[in-house]
Amino acid sequence: MRETPRSQGTASDAEPVLPQPRPGCALAHTTGASGSGSPHRSDGRPPQTPRGARHTGRHGGPGTTPPVPGPPTVHSPSAPWASSVTPLTALALIASLALLALCTWQIAAHGPLRTYDERLGRTIAGSPLPSPVAEFLADLGNPAVAVPVLALAAGWAAWRARRAGTPRWWLPPLAAAVAMAAVPVLVVPFKALVGRPGPPGPLAAETGFFPSGHAATAAVAYGAAALLLRPHLRRRLRRPLLAAVAVLNLAVAVGLVRRGYHWPLDAVASWCLSGPLLWTALRLSHLSRPSPTAADGSRRRPNRRADRSAATTGQRNAGGDGTPGGRDDRTTRRRERDDDSDRTPAALNNDD
Repeated sequence: MRETPRSQGTASDAEPVLPQPRPGCALAHTTGASGSGSPHRSDGRPPQTPRGARHTGRHGGPGTTPPVPGPPTVHSPSAPWASSVTPLTALALIASLALLALCTWQIAAHGPLRTYDERLGRTIAGSPLPSPVAEFLADLGNPAVAVPVLALAAGWAAWRARRAGTPRWWLPPLAAAVAMAAVPVLVVPFKALVGRPGPPGPLAAETGFFPSGHAATAAVAYGAAALLLRPHLRRRLRRPLLAAVAVLNLAVAVGLVRRGYHWPLDAVASWCLSGPLLWTALRLSHLSRPSPTAADGSRRRPNRRADRSAATTGQRNAGGDGTPGGRDDRTTRRRERDDDSDRTPAALNNDD
């Protein structure tokens, strides 16, 4: 224990012995160089490793100082198409085209599938379904009815998308219009190529019934309208809308066969032809959505108003040095100084 030299005089004039700090000894709380009273480490190191002294890892990897920049994301122009062609979607498209080819081959070659199709068509035509109801269902596939429905849905979807500030808001309605215009372009050559005669009824003497133009019109028009309305509806209404469109197309096919306008396979071939058209329209409409890079940039855009409010709150809760929680730090340091002043020299010697 080091002691300071006593001043010359009598024993009664002796001053009390106070502990003196020794090099290399850990003293609980010493006054900092600036006189602020903040605790310092006994080995002379700063209380925290400087930010510049940290060793960073590879760019964008672990070990970098915050904020950590992410790796650059490169989106190729074909990314929306490639990401949408899942194995299930590819299988459905292949199955649709394969079924269309099978139906066309059986109808043109007078195969056994055509025999069963004509037998089923005569059974449906003799069903007890009332003729006015069947006529109404068949008229739903008329272009004069289905195309205006699609136009109304396209106009409403375009208005909602433009109002919401969606980029390329005009692309989904345009894709639906192109799919609708492609129906006669594809159906008319099929009719002329196969030349299938109609079922017994008012149109039995004519040919060119495969595939059904009314069934294809209903499938594309109502299907595209549902795809346009789906993003703007509540989540719980989306699946019922698609189910209603499927039931509506089935009803149109039943009405066409019941009234003797088409055979069942005529409607099935139209559905197989409409599936790729609707998928193409859906893919084109997805191009109007913002890319993942733009979405990330909008989410990472700094909110200056929130930053200013946070800074104001921090200044209110800060101490003299402007650090958050300054009041709590000053209170803690004051209590520590009071505890040191209350301790006796004997207790301090025990600490040493």
